[in-house]
Amino acid sequence: MEPLLLVEDKPELRAMLRKALERAGHAVDEAPDGTSAVAKVRARRYMLVLTDLKLPGCSGLEVLRETKEADPTIPVILITAYGSVEEAVTAMKEGAYDFIQKPVDLEHLNLLVERASQQQELLRENLLLREEYAERYGFPRIVGEHKSMQDATHQVQRVAATDSTVLLLGQSGTGKELFARAVHHLSPRREHSFIALNCAAIPEGLVENELFGHERGAYTGAGSRKIGKMELANRGTIFLDEIAELPLATQAKLLRVLEERSFERVGGTQLVDIDVRILAATNKDLHEAVASKTFREDLYFRIAAVPITIPALSERGDDVILLAEHFLERFRTEFRKPNLKFAPSAHAAMRGYSWPGNVRELQNTIERAAILTDSETIEAADLQLPAPRPPDGDMPPGMLVEAFDWSGTLQEVGTRAVEYVERFKIESALKSSKWNKTRAAELLGVSYKTLLNKIRLLGLEN
Repeated sequence: MEPLLLVEDKPELRAMLRKALERAGHAVDEAPDGTSAVAKVRARRYMLVLTDLKLPGCSGLEVLRETKEADPTIPVILITAYGSVEEAVTAMKEGAYDFIQKPVDLEHLNLLVERASQQQELLRENLLLREEYAERYGFPRIVGEHKSMQDATHQVQRVAATDSTVLLLGQSGTGKELFARAVHHLSPRREHSFIALNCAAIPEGLVENELFGHERGAYTGAGSRKIGKMELANRGTIFLDEIAELPLATQAKLLRVLEERSFERVGGTQLVDIDVRILAATNKDLHEAVASKTFREDLYFRIAAVPITIPALSERGDDVILLAEHFLERFRTEFRKPNLKFAPSAHAAMRGYSWPGNVRELQNTIERAAILTDSETIEAADLQLPAPRPPDGDMPPGMLVEAFDWSGTLQEVGTRAVEYVERFKIESALKSSKWNKTRAAELLGVSYKTLLNKIRLLGLEN
């Protein structure tokens, strides 16, 4: 559990407050002045900050501001002297959770700390969406501890409470729709509809009809009025996936919705007023689309009010293992294989693979392995990961066909080829594992001793 930071310049009072907080079960970090407190909140994350308003160095107000700058979810409780209530109220307007006057009532303080920590825990849960929370609201859990994911989820929390249009960027399979659902379910619109529309999955001639609906008789076969996705999302949220695929004519109509909050159904003349939040996503470069005139520049500026980039799985470090274990837990239940687990070689293979299909590819890979394996352990081979050919620029010169030395006997040529392959594979595994030889051996499927012998024989010690 993260500690709380206690900032108080009087040693006796600081010691008394620390003991009271520790008795209540909290881990406590101390700072004797505002300057050291600011340094601490910049260096690490705290559950809560409890600070005197009057401090040497930086004031308690400055500690508050720095804390909120570092992490807006951290609650700050101020300790004020008699007569400083006005300053405390000012501080609360800047984001303080509450204040308590001296002499400090320890029972009241513990109650405040408990309430503030519960509020902060809820905010943090919303960021990474714990399993219980996700199940309660009926949407998949976002799993990730890498800083890039934490940055993205912090942005989600900040923008969720607003009505701003959000543009989710990232490669295919990174989970953009999960983030769109998180924005909706953390927003004031969560009690209303979340409607998702994949713009690339609908034929160009039907996109406008699907989005805005049509009136009876709008075209042959339109025997009755149809309500479109935009209208179905009224008072809620509409998510437009692959928005770069929208035809230009539909882009113009969408721009009108953003500017005027109204539209006409296909074949209609009456304006339909709408109150809807628009979230969009794409895996394409919209700057290029604007330059090539396939995407309207004015629409781009309207939908990109708050851009959030979802990182590729290859950029998320050990999140690949967290996600793999998360998916395996689900498939253990689904396929009635409660003892199924990953072998170290499977972990090493997953870490070493680039995952061009991102989280979606990882999930499919784990599902396939869980179905097909006959044992209780998923080995690297069970994952059936492809071994992509490296670019020529990354290959040792001798391995290129035009550079390979074919002279000599069959045995000499074969030995030379094996040496090139082994050298390349071992160097690649060492680089992938950041020179961790144990992990490299797992990735190569050899023993640690065998790897050390090969490194020595091939002259790769340095």
